[in-house]
Formats: sequence, structure tokens, C-alpha cells
Amino acid sequence: MVEIKLTWSLDFNSIALQFTQFYYNTFDENRKNLADLYRDNSMLTFETSAVQGVSGIIEKLTSLPFAQIKHQLFTLDAQPSNEAGGILVMVTGALLVDEEQRAMNYTQVFQLMPDGGGSYFVFNDVFRLIYSSG
Repeated sequence: MVEIKLTWSLDFNSIALQFTQFYYNTFDENRKNLADLYRDNSMLTFETSAVQGVSGIIEKLTSLPFAQIKHQLFTLDAQPSNEAGGILVMVTGALLVDEEQRAMNYTQVFQLMPDGGGSYFVFNDVFRLIYSSG
């Protein structure tokens, strides 16, 4: 039997919940305001398109073909991810865009890294819509 000892002074689940609430509220209100969450070495994969760096990520997010969006979270899972204090966050949910009445399901994974100032930034962000097979 292997014992795993976590020496975390912060609760990674609480950080993940606070982060996702902030991220999706900000995304739904004004995607441009997400820029502070990314760094030049951050990477976003949105469906099949990958971009790196703050400007490329924000350009991708603001060029998405909808005016209004509302995210609804279904699940949130988090784990400590490395010795540097990273947090791996996986969410599932649904989103409504513009006047669409039928929600689209999605999954998104974030790799959060400490920024050295007591906060976290998004190092990796992977988003994928989940299409029904029927």
C-alpha cells in the first residue's frame, strides 16, 4: 500500500471552485477581461485550434461567433498537479449562446500554476464541445 501525503497549505478544491466561478462569470460578461489570467507561455486549445500567448488566446476567445453566452457548470474536479503547486481542474457543463434554446455540452481542463504573488494563472486551457452521437 502506498501512502500519498499532500503538504498543501491551501485547499486546491476551494481554489479551483473560486477560479472557475470567476472565469465563467468573466467569460460570460466580457471575454477580453480574461487576459490577466493568462501569460505569454500559456496555451489554449479550443476544439482543434491551438494558440499560445495572451494576445493569441484573447483574440481567439473574442473572435468566437456569438454575442452572448451563459455557462452552467455540472461537475468540477481538481487535483494538485506538480511540485510547483499547480492545480489541474476539469469541468463539465452546458452553455447557451445567443438566442439558442438548446444547450451545448462541453468539457474544459485548466492547468493552473502559481504566479509567485499568491495567485494562479492559466498555463494550459483545453476546451471541447461534446456532440451527441445521435
